[in-house]
Amino acid sequence: MQKLELRQNQSQKLTPQQIQFIKLLQLSNSNIDSEIKKELEENPVLEEKENNRNEEIEISNNENYNYSQKRINELSDFSRESNISSIESFRESLLNQINYLKLDKNEIIIAKQIIGTLDNDGYLRRDLESIIDDIAFSENTEYSYNEIEKVLFKIQSLEPHGIGARNLEECLIIQIDSINELTNTQTLARKILEESFIDFKKKQFDKIYNKYDESKVEINNAFNFIKTLNPKPSGGLEDLEITEFLIPDFIIKKNNEEFIVELASGNRKINISKKYISIYEDLKSKKNKDKETKKSYDFIKKKIEAAQWFVDALNQRNNTLLKTMNTILKLQIKFFEDGDENDLKPMILKNIAEIINMDISTVSRIVSSKVAQTDFGVFPLKYFFSESTIKKGDEIVSSRVVKNYLKKIVKGEDKKSPLSDDQIEKILQDEGYEVARRTVAKYREQLNIPVARLRREY
Repeated sequence: MQKLELRQNQSQKLTPQQIQFIKLLQLSNSNIDSEIKKELEENPVLEEKENNRNEEIEISNNENYNYSQKRINELSDFSRESNISSIESFRESLLNQINYLKLDKNEIIIAKQIIGTLDNDGYLRRDLESIIDDIAFSENTEYSYNEIEKVLFKIQSLEPHGIGARNLEECLIIQIDSINELTNTQTLARKILEESFIDFKKKQFDKIYNKYDESKVEINNAFNFIKTLNPKPSGGLEDLEITEFLIPDFIIKKNNEEFIVELASGNRKINISKKYISIYEDLKSKKNKDKETKKSYDFIKKKIEAAQWFVDALNQRNNTLLKTMNTILKLQIKFFEDGDENDLKPMILKNIAEIINMDISTVSRIVSSKVAQTDFGVFPLKYFFSESTIKKGDEIVSSRVVKNYLKKIVKGEDKKSPLSDDQIEKILQDEGYEVARRTVAKYREQLNIPVARLRREY
């Protein structure tokens, strides 16, 4: 007998408006104008407020005017400008190359998300679980880890070789694997990277010499080959703006002792054309007259609904961005006044999310992709947040303050007898910072400062 079972599931289905908002929220200033332009071209109902377009359609006052599907298509037939650059960014190159991978519809969605997530040096530093979440928010579809990884491996087969690598080791191995027939030296180099990468990175060459049944000359040849590989998989094919991070999304100015936050995009005003509203109202009263009129009415209605979703999402995006940046400004006001990095207060995403009453994931999307122009330079929003905090007496300071002091200590050390992590820990503690040796080691590695023996100069 078949068993009937009643289950109650609770799942959150994002509305088209929410999906549109999340999509726009993730776009940086360098991309939002392109998205607006695309919507203006694809939906004739949308118009830009400040633009008095001469090509606006004149509406006949004749009550018997037939809004046929042909006429609606004519109204929709806007000319599209070509926006092709003579220089192709590495992301554009990858998007072109995926056309030859024979990907299905779902794989194309995943591939575009991965390519859009790559850093400007070509690395994929966002973990695959986060990419799953990003696609779920933007496309309202959830893919498995294996599906994401499968597409990533396909992207890693593209040029420049090493693109999409998640770390330096993987980047170098991908480049070797792209060679059709490996020499003995190249095969040994790959083996060293796969089995002894940490030793190679730390220049502990004696360990490698002892590990492999090869001569020193052969191993050194492998070392020399590894040095010819490109540690930056983008291969120098950076975007036309050089790095997207240098293009501000916000401009912060001081006017009469008061700070003003503006969107660099100029907060473009997009609305729905009144003339298309007029067409819609006219068709609405006649929609039951015949099939052709009903078809035209449905078309215009659909376009107006899509336009309203876009306008609402764009306004919500701009308001959310301004609320977020104003909150960051308020919490880090001392830094914006004097530009001293040591004045940055400990701050995490949750602090902003609670003040603006938004999800942490929403704030994360803004912070991870936006940039602010200040009187002291251009900074990614991530710059204003602390990875962690350190106690200094009764005060809590940002980890960045400790890192800056650590850099200062190393810079002033005797290079013939560089300081160990234990000695740096002692100096920091004498200054009142409550740090452990493992914290010193972690910060040193994050600052790309080698261990003491590798800093020694003879």
